[in-house]
Amino acid sequence: MRHLTPLASALALTLAAGTTLADTLHYNQVNLRAEASREIPADLMQVTLFSEQQDKDPAKLAATITETLNKAVKTARGVNGVEIALGSRNSYPVYDHKNNTRSIQAWRERAEIRLESQDFAALSELTGKLLKDLQMGSMSFAISEASRKKNEEELLDEAIAAFKQRASKVTKSLGGSDYKLVQLNLGGTGYPPPMPMHRGKMAMMAMDSAEVAPDIEAGKQTVSVSADGTIQVQ
Repeated sequence: MRHLTPLASALALTLAAGTTLADTLHYNQVNLRAEASREIPADLMQVTLFSEQQDKDPAKLAATITETLNKAVKTARGVNGVEIALGSRNSYPVYDHKNNTRSIQAWRERAEIRLESQDFAALSELTGKLLKDLQMGSMSFAISEASRKKNEEELLDEAIAAFKQRASKVTKSLGGSDYKLVQLNLGGTGYPPPMPMHRGKMAMMAMDSAEVAPDIEAGKQTVSVSADGTIQVQ
């Protein structure tokens, strides 16, 4: 039986590796990206209100905050189309720094309630009522899940059409007659970040009476769908 020398074995392995590498090479492949986007009116209003109070007795303070929140939740439940959720709640000691001491002078607690609705008028009127007992934390506008899904489905066709158009143009520019689709990945932008209301408008809303709801301009947000892929020019 003939045995290969170490050098011959190394050369054989190198040639085999070269053959494998050549088999995995793909020629005339081009990576492409296309995108379709549109501006969509924000149709979801989100409001965060909070109660923040201070008392020497932490148990009494917690009970007062809970009572305030329960009252707000009961009022909010009476308005159709408004989603209600409790937000963060925390308490911390207030220290007396006089005479270089750190004795606890009182306790301070803050608790949030979050509201959202597609009925801007109803939610703004409700917010005006709740501001009698609560304070304004934030107000923002977003695209509802139903609206986002509907528009993304429509943009999906546009993104694929744009990808095919770009693929045909690249194929022609490279002197090819046709192309094969090697890989295609489709993706969306997800949820655009909520659009916060200007602080000046929030302050004006806080001063409005419960009977007078301010005009709300929610603005628009951009939703995009991308098509990333690889073609092989023929």
